[in-house]
Amino acid sequence: MTTAACALLLIGAFLFVFWPERHVEAQHQKTRLEYLRERREVLYDNLRDLNFEYKAGKYPEEDYASQRTMLENEAAETVAEIDLLESDVLSPRHA
Repeated sequence: MTTAACALLLIGAFLFVFWPERHVEAQHQKTRLEYLRERREVLYDNLRDLNFEYKAGKYPEEDYASQRTMLENEAAETVAEIDLLESDVLSPRHA
């Protein structure tokens, strides 16, 4: 009896995980602006983690400086693109 219950539970879990989505077309498609906002938050989290780990002594000065510069540059590019897209949304160009 226990074996049958385990088998049914296993089959149910397998179907739940691997059954195809019926309404794929109804799923929300991210805009470029939404993607960039999420990316910005990830970059800020990475910078906070990097600072924490550096203060904890896990990174040497050179690695910390290069990683921080790389993350700050990517964050600046992301924020600049967000600003550009938001300004286009707020004041659309008329051609």
